Amino acid sequence: MAHFTQRRPENVSGDFYVDSTCIDCDTCRWMAPEIFYEAGDQSAVHHQPSSEAERLRAMQALLACPTASIGTVEKPQDIKQAQQSFPIPITEDVYHCGYHAENSFGAASYLIQRPDGNVLVDSPRFAPPLVKRLEEMGGIRYLYLTHRDDVADHQKFHDHFGCDRILHKDEINRSTQSVEIQLSSIEPVQLEPDLLIIPVPGHTKGHTVLLYNNTVLFTGDHLAWSSELNHLYAFRRACWYSWTELVQSMRRLADYSFEWVLPGHGRRYQGDRQTMAEQMQKCLIWMEAQ
Repeated sequence: MAHFTQRRPENVSGDFYVDSTCIDCDTCRWMAPEIFYEAGDQSAVHHQPSSEAERLRAMQALLACPTASIGTVEKPQDIKQAQQSFPIPITEDVYHCGYHAENSFGAASYLIQRPDGNVLVDSPRFAPPLVKRLEEMGGIRYLYLTHRDDVADHQKFHDHFGCDRILHKDEINRSTQSVEIQLSSIEPVQLEPDLLIIPVPGHTKGHTVLLYNNTVLFTGDHLAWSSELNHLYAFRRACWYSWTELVQSMRRLADYSFEWVLPGHGRRYQGDRQTMAEQMQKCLIWMEAQ
C-alpha cells in the first residue's frame, strides 16, 4: 500500500498521490496520462480526476501499479468497480490485464479471447480479482511468454488454469524449467491458425513475439512506440544479448503486416498497415544509425 507519509512533494494537492516507492516503470503515465506525469525519475500526480472517466482511469492505474505506490487520501468507495473493469478492452477480443508485477518491472500483460481457447500474453500478478474475471471470460488455454524477464506469476496461473506455458528454450532458467512448450527454432512457429510465434533474438537470446490474426503484434521488450522519437523503436540501452542480432530480427519482422504493436514495456501503437510498414522502416533507419 502507498503511504501518505511518503507522498512525493511533486504531487498536486488532492485525493490521489504517488509515494516515494515508485520505480518509474511508466505504467500509470501511459494508462492515465491526464492524471500522472514524470517528475524527476519517478511519477507523480499533476491533475486530480475531474470526471468519472478520469477517476476510473486513475483507479485502474492504482490497481495496475506493480509496487502499490499510488494511493488515495480517502478510502476509495469504487474499488470494486475498478476491479471489474479489468481486463480493459483494446480491440474486440484483445484486452490489457493490468495488475502489473514488480518482478517484471511493471511489464504489461494481455489477454486474447478466442473460441478455441484464450491466450494470456506474459504474466501479470496473480491477483484474485483478475483471476476471477479471467475465469468468467473462459479461463486460459495458453500462457505465452515473450522472454525470461516478464514471466512473473506464471507458475500460479499454470497451477490454477492448467494452461500450457510457451517459452523459447534459450530463455529457460530454474524458475521456468517446467514450461510445457519449449520452442527451439529460429523459424516462425504456427501455434494455431491465428497465432504465429516469431523469434526475434536481440533483447535476449530467445525473445519471441506473437502475431495474432495477422493484426495484433505482441512485442514484449522487442518493439515499442517512442513519444520522444515519434516512431517505433527498440531499447538500445536495455539490449541484454546483441544489438546486431536485434537489428537483424527487426529487418525480418518488417516483412510482416500488422496494425497494432502491444509491448510489455513502452507505449503501444496503432496504425493502418501502410503506416505500420513506414514506421518499421523509420525504426530500422534509426537502429542502423546507433
